[in-house]
Amino acid sequence: MTASEGAAREGPKQASANVARRNAAVLDQLPFGDTQDFEDARRGFLGTIEDAHIVGDTGRVVWTMRTYAFERDETAPPTVNPSLWRQARLNTVHGLFEVVPGIYQVRGFDIANMTLIEGRDGVIIVDALTAVETAREALALYRRHRGDRPVTGVIYTHTHVDHWGGALGVVTAAEVAVRKIPVIAPEHFMEHAISENVIAGNAMLRRALYQFGGLLPRGPAQQVDCGLGKAISAGRVTLLPPNDSITHTGETRTIDGVEFVFQMAPETEAPAEMHFYLPAFKTLNLAENATHNFHNLLPFRGAEARNSLDWSKYIQEAIDLWGDTAAVLCGQHHWPVWGRDRVVGHLEAQRDLYRYAHDQTVRLMNHGLKPSEIAEQIGTPKSLDGAWATRGYYGHIRHNAKAIYQHYLGWYDANPANLDPLPPIETGRKMVEYMGGAEAILKRARADFAAGEFRFVAQALSHLVFAEPDNADARALLADTFEQLGYLSESAAWRNAYLFGALELRQGMPNVPARSAIGPHILGALPTSQLFDYLAVRLNAPKAEGFRTTQNWHFTDTDEKFCVIVSNSAMSMSPRRLATTPDATVTLRRTDLDAVIAEKSTVDAAIAAGTIQISGDPSKVVKLFLLLDTFERMFEIVEPRRKIIL
Repeated sequence: MTASEGAAREGPKQASANVARRNAAVLDQLPFGDTQDFEDARRGFLGTIEDAHIVGDTGRVVWTMRTYAFERDETAPPTVNPSLWRQARLNTVHGLFEVVPGIYQVRGFDIANMTLIEGRDGVIIVDALTAVETAREALALYRRHRGDRPVTGVIYTHTHVDHWGGALGVVTAAEVAVRKIPVIAPEHFMEHAISENVIAGNAMLRRALYQFGGLLPRGPAQQVDCGLGKAISAGRVTLLPPNDSITHTGETRTIDGVEFVFQMAPETEAPAEMHFYLPAFKTLNLAENATHNFHNLLPFRGAEARNSLDWSKYIQEAIDLWGDTAAVLCGQHHWPVWGRDRVVGHLEAQRDLYRYAHDQTVRLMNHGLKPSEIAEQIGTPKSLDGAWATRGYYGHIRHNAKAIYQHYLGWYDANPANLDPLPPIETGRKMVEYMGGAEAILKRARADFAAGEFRFVAQALSHLVFAEPDNADARALLADTFEQLGYLSESAAWRNAYLFGALELRQGMPNVPARSAIGPHILGALPTSQLFDYLAVRLNAPKAEGFRTTQNWHFTDTDEKFCVIVSNSAMSMSPRRLATTPDATVTLRRTDLDAVIAEKSTVDAAIAAGTIQISGDPSKVVKLFLLLDTFERMFEIVEPRRKIIL
């Protein structure tokens, strides 16, 4: 094995004396004597399954708390920021909990919560977790304690997969149709649920490994939490489309005798998101917009920068609408808050957090500060620092401020030096040359590492690794540096990113099975226009140089017609105007195209089988698909790409 393939299969290492000292100091900076959250997290406990251990139909473990047994120790180890350790321990509390009589939550069976609301004849499911297996076990746990009530409604609060991927584990599509079960979601749910992670889905999947640390071992020197919960379950993701949409604030539905009053909150934590209030229970649910931490305004996996100003305004609107009557606040992560004064206080702190981050970032931005300068200076008020629910366990003020800057001004900080910099490999080589070579850098880096100056050591050594990816000493010291930064991090996302970077520097990229960014349920639900958009981003422009074609496509099962045009190495499509003299006319079912995209068939095989019929020049159709790239799930991040991309 070469250095670049794995250097030394070592680690994790102990916290340095510097890190241990800095983590110990956190104990004097925050109110660890406040145990209210632990009381709230355990309140109403009815039961659970041992270690929340869930095994799928194939024998694969899709979820378990067994690997987090080390977090039973109240004292944080030196390798974990004590504040994050506290949050991680809170997130290990799992099982079925009564919020108020008639409202229940299953927590700790996935990264998100399932909320269950009892109606006249059955139970309404709010957010069906990530996977069929975890959702099925959550409902079964509820039924063991509350009776075998049928599902009489399903609600998706927003578009992220951990809130709808397990829907077919609680109800079937046939049951929805026969029993006319309402499946309710915010307006534009399908558009965003199936598109947000499609166009850039492959890159997002890879980056998500860094954000959530899914392939990191569990342990006090490895993955301990995700901030919002422990991890993302590894089961089967499905999509049950909604049959009813909420379009405006104040809209109501009565489901199984229970009145819901909805509040729209788009462009906050998700592009399509909504809150709701239950007057009969005096319970307010703010989905994922008022959790027990500072949320992400731009997740590490990638997404559009979120609107922190609107986020704060929607929280204020919720206070205006229901602050006088709400006795309970719950969400789709973490634990509830009880008592009107505490509910309003929690919401006000969350409102002020997002408003403060927005206004102060923009203030400093208008004074001319660059993103990194704003992140270094902005901080948070002492009054928010001392509130556990506003700590940066998932999002963090330092990267959220940069997201706000990006939201308004984009990637460019207006310094011409940053307008067209060299790419990482070329920059690395020049930096190494300017700094006197690899040995000089390593000598200085070791001294700075010993002094605890990990941030700059990481910057300097990253240049060296990109210049000399097989330099074992550089890789090892950069891995050690990332590791110490991870041990210091209060944000679980930061910790996971640092520790996963260290793992890959030491052991190389994990060997994981190929996986499409578009699962079968997502693929089938994707509108055909968006499916063509996905194919278009796979077009390899250099290989398509000089290739021109105009094709009419007719899908017999959906009765859709599109004109597909490839010119100037770009692929466009029109559902409105077909070509009068196309190179080819393609007649097929949409399911036949899905099979080709899912690699269950090929264009040649489908033509031979007659499932794809072509009049005109079939070679143009075959050539088009030969020009489409297939994305590899894994690609280098903390070191140069080994494969040349044309």
